[in-house]
Amino acid sequence: MEIHLKIWRQKNQASQGGLEDYTLTEVNPEMSFLEMLDMLNLKLAKNGELPVEFDHDCREGICGQCGMMINGIAHGPLKNTTTCQLHMRSFKDGDTIYIEPFRAKAFPVIRDLKVNRTALDEIIAAGGYISVNTGQAPEANSILVTHDEAENAMDAAACIGCGACVATCKNASAALFTASKISHFANLPQGKKESASRTLKMVNKMEELDFGHCTNTEACQVECPQDISVLHIGRMNYEYNKAKVNEKDKL
Repeated sequence: MEIHLKIWRQKNQASQGGLEDYTLTEVNPEMSFLEMLDMLNLKLAKNGELPVEFDHDCREGICGQCGMMINGIAHGPLKNTTTCQLHMRSFKDGDTIYIEPFRAKAFPVIRDLKVNRTALDEIIAAGGYISVNTGQAPEANSILVTHDEAENAMDAAACIGCGACVATCKNASAALFTASKISHFANLPQGKKESASRTLKMVNKMEELDFGHCTNTEACQVECPQDISVLHIGRMNYEYNKAKVNEKDKL
């Protein structure tokens, strides 16, 4: 396959970037998208040019590192698929592919397609944990969890923190990411005790970090590689409003 690439190149956050043109003439349809970029980088290195920088790690669709915009879509054209699990058979011979970094104020560009997503880590650090006494683990069957609660918690826990929800939202909102972390714990008995303080801390941190507001377009779920439901945003709003009411009652 012959593939024409228009890739965003940017030296650092302070410099002005732009799209640069590249052509690969021997692309195997069975290559993954990242293997195609590896092929390009090998070609650039042989020519003494700087390779295109992009994030990647496991290349198995579970680490959330490989996010990029492909023809204007987070992770590319396949639904519920990470960039590393996208294969070149999804494109045709002679196609032109536009590749850009995730764009959000909270995700400053480090270089080329690589962005700084530590803002998501800061949201988790604000309250995405459970405080428990250490010691011998309790008998699992002694903690009763209904089937629906377990399913909802597992759906939320599937979030891999890739940031596609932020990149695809017109307001660059992190509502789905934050909601998935809050809902995960709120659905389980172990997380209910700290639900109010956790929700307030994580939502407040999200607002501090230059993420936009959710306007319920649901684009985040459409391009989420794990198809995490926007209903978790409803759960987050419920937990937040309940926490604020309880906070006022204590005054």
